[in-house]
Amino acid sequence: MRGPIDLLREHGIPVTPQRLAVLRAMSAMPHASADAIAEAVRADIGAISRQAVYDALGMLTEKGLLRRIQPAGSAALYENRVGDNHHHLLCRTCGKTVDVDCVTGMAPCLAAADDSGFRIDEAEVIFWGTCPDCLAKTKRRPAPGSGHEKNPIEEEQP
Repeated sequence: MRGPIDLLREHGIPVTPQRLAVLRAMSAMPHASADAIAEAVRADIGAISRQAVYDALGMLTEKGLLRRIQPAGSAALYENRVGDNHHHLLCRTCGKTVDVDCVTGMAPCLAAADDSGFRIDEAEVIFWGTCPDCLAKTKRRPAPGSGHEKNPIEEEQP
């Protein structure tokens, strides 16, 4: 397995402590926002500007080492699983994001009804729902109006 130094060199990218820290952060956090990556990088190497992290993320994405996805209504997320055009499952409650392999065939995994002359090389699909952890939390709480919820007024009386 190639390490981050080898990956940078293979892509003609100068090796810097900041870029290595960003790649290490991405290995630990498969779907992370730029702010979360910046926090992890600071914990790893100390002071680094937010702009330096954004610059590294942009360059690493441009060179194909990272992929940027932007779910509707959410901050952009970065991941280091690249080149296979997989899709994502995203929890509406907590924001957890997980990879899901293509639903049909080879990349781009889906065919447009009309490509309008485009050569399509990627399809970005996000499946939205509720993750197992959030579902379990919901099951533990009684549904409103079920008659099983506690009345806060009754609880206050001795």
